[in-house]
Order: sequence, then C-alpha cells, then structure tokens
Amino acid sequence: MSDHYDVVVIGAGPAGYVAAIRCAQLGLHTACVDDWLDRDGRPVPGGTCLNVGCIPSKALLESSGLYERMRKGNSAQGLHCEGMTLDVPAMMAGKDSIVRDLTGGIGVLFRSAGIDWLPGRGQLQRGNTVQITQQDGSIRKLGAGHVILAPGSTPVALDAAPLRGDVVVDSAGALDWQSVPRRLGIIGAGVIGLELGSVWRRLGADVVLLEAQETFLAMADTQIAGAALKLYRQQGLDIRLGACVLATQAQGDALEVSYRDGQGEHTLDIDRLIVAVGRQPNSEGLADAEADLVLDERGYVHVDEFCTTSLPGVYAIGDAVRGPMLAHKGSAEGVMVAERIAGQNSTLNYDTIASVIYTHPEIAWVGNTEAALQQAGVEYRSGIFPFAANGRARALHAGEGMVKVLADAGTDRVLGVHILGMHASELIGQAVLAMEFGASSEDIARTVFAHPTLSEALHEAALAVGGHALHIARSRQR
Repeated sequence: MSDHYDVVVIGAGPAGYVAAIRCAQLGLHTACVDDWLDRDGRPVPGGTCLNVGCIPSKALLESSGLYERMRKGNSAQGLHCEGMTLDVPAMMAGKDSIVRDLTGGIGVLFRSAGIDWLPGRGQLQRGNTVQITQQDGSIRKLGAGHVILAPGSTPVALDAAPLRGDVVVDSAGALDWQSVPRRLGIIGAGVIGLELGSVWRRLGADVVLLEAQETFLAMADTQIAGAALKLYRQQGLDIRLGACVLATQAQGDALEVSYRDGQGEHTLDIDRLIVAVGRQPNSEGLADAEADLVLDERGYVHVDEFCTTSLPGVYAIGDAVRGPMLAHKGSAEGVMVAERIAGQNSTLNYDTIASVIYTHPEIAWVGNTEAALQQAGVEYRSGIFPFAANGRARALHAGEGMVKVLADAGTDRVLGVHILGMHASELIGQAVLAMEFGASSEDIARTVFAHPTLSEALHEAALAVGGHALHIARSRQR
C-alpha cells in the first residue's frame, strides 16, 4: 500500500464510502480510513447508517410491521392467523444478516474500485497528512493531495439518563434487545424515537415517549405533523409533549423516570429506556490542534456551499457539517466533493433533499413548509388530497394521511411537497424530481399517472392547487 494518495477519506459511512468510490471512478488514487468495529471486534465499513442506524432499524420496522399485521389479521379481508409466535432472537439474527451482507458489499466495491481500505482512527494533521491509529495501537501516516472528512455523528448523551447496560440504551442498543420489554420509555419523540417506538410497540411493548418540545415534529409541516400525532396515539404510542426528563433511578427490576411538564412533576415506571434526543458530530479528535481546522461551538466543521473547509485541499461532508443529518445528503455531498477535486464544476441543490420518517403511516417531505413560506412572506397556493379518496390506498387498507403540494402563487413553481401515508418514502422521489427540474403544479397536474397507484394522490394534490382535483369535492380542495 502507498503512503501517499490523491485523496484520503476519513470515515466510511454513507458520506465517506460514496466519496471514496466516486473519487476512484474519476481516476484518483484513494484510501478510506475508519475505526468502526462490529460486535466481534472486526473492522467493517458502513458507519452508523449500515451498522446500527438506517438499515437495521428499517429491517426491524419491516419485520415488526409484518408481525403486527399477521397477529391482528383483517376481518374485512377474511384473514385470520392463529398460533403465531414471536422469536425476537431470530428477528435480530435476520437483521444482522442483512447488515453483514451490505457492509461486506462495500468491501467488494472498494476492492473492485482499487480503493485501499485502512481500518483505524484517522486524524487530520498539518500539511494534509492523515495519521492512522491502527487497531494494534501502531501509528501510520499518509500524505494526501486532498482529504475528505466524513466522521459521521454519535448519539447525544443525557446527564439525567446515563446509559446502563441493556436497561438504559441509546439508539444502537435498542436494535439489539433479545426480548420485548413490557413497559418501554423513550426520551425524544423525533425521527429516531418514533421509529424505535414503533418497532417495540408492534412487538408488544407499552411505549411512552417523553418529548421536551411542546411542538410535535416541529421540522415537518404543521398539518401533516398534527395528523400524524393523532394517528400514532391511536395506534398506542403514548406521546407526551413538553415533558422534560429530570432524573432516572433504578427501582429493583424497574426504572423510575422523573419528568416535568406543564402540569408539574411526574414519575414513570418502566422496564427499559431509550435515550433518543438527537445526534452530534463525531468531530472530537478529528483534527490535530496544530492543523487549525475551524469548528463551530457545537463541533460542526465549518464549510462553504461546496463543503470546502478552512484548510486548502480539505473538505468535510455528511453529519459533521451543517444541514440535516441524512445519509443521502452526505452521499450527495461526497459525490459533489469528489467531482470538484477532479476538476468538475459539481454543485448540490440542498432545497430538494427529502426527509423521511419510517413510521406507519410514513411521513416524507421536500422543500418548504407552509410556516416557512409564511415567515418569508412568500405568496403561495396549496392543494391537498387525502389517501382516503385514492383507490389503491383503499385497496391496501391504507387510507390514512394525505398529500400536500405548495406552489408559488405567481409562477406556480412547486415550493414544497408533504406526504403522510403508506410508502411516502417512495412517493416523495417523484416530488423531488419535479422540483429538481423546476416543475409547476400544472406540470404535475398534466402528467398522466398510472391507475390505480398511490402516486395518483400526488397528481390529485397538484390538481387541487388549481382547484380542480377530480376525486374530491371542490370545497375540500384547499
């Protein structure tokens, strides 16, 4: 292996490994450094997303959703299932198998692209030098023409709820339980808390989510968030807003959580607790002090719109820089940076990066919310179509939710799309494409969508912007 590379990438999560692959595709001699170890102590790529985040959580959401549907059956469809059993260890083993296949696949991609995979803790030093502390404690130094920092993020700790074995865990620990807790508490009702709460509720736990914010899913569209909150509570998720956790204390085999809300102080007795209060950039020790890498007060690496840091030839991408902590956002930044290093004029449109919450029903959105447009003084029109009026949704017994399209009142250009419903994560891609190409709501309205499909709800919502949706009464189109 070489001691000098065109590009050295620190981090092998979705931002880092994609950046490394794109660099190699462009003919750059590339190395990728990462210190992630699996539970057996073996170095593996993939970062949080593949190992203890996006992929394993979605595998468990799918398995738990299937279990709940089979257990409950559906009398309207004449479906009944008796004698079902739940094997949590087998479910976890299946999840782990998916993770192994995908992380192993990254290794194959690295080898086929000629990327040197270097396990160890990477640190940026002066002069675009990367020091690697290897697993055996030895030190190796690499020179690089360019360095891409992609260290990812770690869960935020909470002093009032320190982690304790498998009783008080972070999001990673909640993906490894071998049995279903009878009473589960979750601190935080954001994306991670909702998804993990959904998994364990479906498997039989009584779930209480304590959210310090008074507003549910403040980053989402207010109407969509309000409808989602009602549905999640109907499903059995006990979501308590404005609930600030004060302390946790072991009480025999149980755990007592003290919290305060608008009505005073309360206690909650539970068996296990998940701390899901957000994530922070994994930037501690990322750069030697003498390198003079500029970080902000929260530990984010300072970058411009092209992910260029304060140092020549050094870039930072993914969760360690401004913007939403989304795997696809980090991957897109990795591609942009690789192409700019190779001399291309690559850019990234941050206005068309979608967000998704994989609950049931799912929530997905791209672009502006109504609140953001109102605050900015932008005149707009909106169109809403409920899945209850969509034939495919009704056939799937998934009539909950809606599609909302927001368009500029003057130009009709689509400014935002918000979806609450089955497969919203897939449907939002159509909205992303439309916005990326500068489509108007009329462009979507005049596009022919296959019937019967869920995507027709997007079509009808676009029609509703102009007041002429076909399958709801005119009075309900705004």
